[in-house]
Amino acid sequence: MEIVEVFDSPGKGRGLRATKEVWAGDVLFADPCFAAVVFDSLVAHVCHSCFRRQAKLQRCGQCRFAQYCDRTCQRAGWVEHKQECAAIKSYGKAPNENIRLAARIMWRLNKEGGVVSDMQLTTLDDLEDHLSDMPEMDLKELKVDVHNFLDFWPRTGKQHTVESISHIFGVINCNGFMVSDQKGLQAVGVGLFPNLCLVNHDCWPNCTVILNNGNHSTINTMYHTQKRIELRALGKISAGEELTVSYVDYLNLSEDRKQMLKQQYFFDCTCEHCTKKTKDDLKMAGAVVDGVQVPEEKVKEVTEYSVEMLKKMENARLEANYNEVVKICRECVEKQENVLADTHIYQLKMWSTLGEVLSYLQFFEEAATYARKMVDGYVKLYHPNNAQLGMTMMRAGVTHWQAGHIEVGHGMICKAYAVLMVTHGSTHPITKDLEAMRNQTEMELRMFKQNEYVYHSMREAALKNQPMKMMAEPVEEGVKGLFRKK
Repeated sequence: MEIVEVFDSPGKGRGLRATKEVWAGDVLFADPCFAAVVFDSLVAHVCHSCFRRQAKLQRCGQCRFAQYCDRTCQRAGWVEHKQECAAIKSYGKAPNENIRLAARIMWRLNKEGGVVSDMQLTTLDDLEDHLSDMPEMDLKELKVDVHNFLDFWPRTGKQHTVESISHIFGVINCNGFMVSDQKGLQAVGVGLFPNLCLVNHDCWPNCTVILNNGNHSTINTMYHTQKRIELRALGKISAGEELTVSYVDYLNLSEDRKQMLKQQYFFDCTCEHCTKKTKDDLKMAGAVVDGVQVPEEKVKEVTEYSVEMLKKMENARLEANYNEVVKICRECVEKQENVLADTHIYQLKMWSTLGEVLSYLQFFEEAATYARKMVDGYVKLYHPNNAQLGMTMMRAGVTHWQAGHIEVGHGMICKAYAVLMVTHGSTHPITKDLEAMRNQTEMELRMFKQNEYVYHSMREAALKNQPMKMMAEPVEEGVKGLFRKK
């Protein structure tokens, strides 16, 4: 691999660094998936080959567990599913996602060994499993998985020691990567990408990781491309500089990020942003009204109230009671107004949920207001090329367009496109969709500037001729965590 090399990172163990200068949007490496599986909760809703969400899927005729878009996807996924299929039939049921992933890894190791590509920089044996760092409760769960794995594993297959199986489960536990759907909007599975496991964490990283599901729309399986992650530079990186990604969402406070990293990945974060608590003050700031700072006591009171309301909102959301979600959010936002700053993380969380659910319920005008506020807050907190910022800009642009605000909508979409060209690249499905949206809004904007009345008349007529469609049902916002903790 020409652009990156493995080195000993002080205080971190092995890491990756650039061997030559790169710029924003450059791909440092693309790592094919060693193995991946769909989450247990989504096995009936997501294709087990291309990981695309579908309303109707076709079951495997043999095991009746795996499901696919069509025969083409089924043939493309057969290499990974062949031995799994026979094992499920023999076992009588499909085991949990951890066991299914471990089994797929073991079958590939048996067939191809630990290095399956010239681009692979490490073997699975050399990856950290952190078994000695795991708390007792997690170790008990791991031992149960190992026991069930041994029951599931075919008696006629190559047998493995408990130690080697435990190592794989440990690697999955701390290195299992969240696999998103085709659009990159929701986590639908977990996979293992060996090279990614070498990239160390920084809360303000110089790289980002994006999953590119490849091309699964071809008729011939020969032209199906592999799922792969791409490590992309967020800005200029000098030769010899360590490559880093963020394992957790930067929107969390520094102490919360450190706690999550310690619990999930077993290290103490000493990055500059954690050490200096950078932007923590903005994330918990009070509003300034008429030049006067809101008293700390009032900010604390509304912050505590917001935490309780977020819990209530989440319960209503889990029950898909979206009218109740809107009611809770509106009450909370009213309390937060003129008390919490536009960068306060609990206000941003309320705006995020309220904007998303209002869009789903087709109250676009109100949804656009909160979408715009979110962008204004995120711009002050996130790295200018952060993928989450780009996705938020994209949603805000689309929401403004749906509300009929073509000028603001087009501007937001253009800004989002600039960010996603860096974080996702021009070939990613979501970037292609955004480019089509940008071209459409640009055409509509020209029409709007020529004659506003004609534009609105044509828009209204077009909307009347189309049956009203509900937006996609709200899901958890984005794919914020790179790695999946069981």
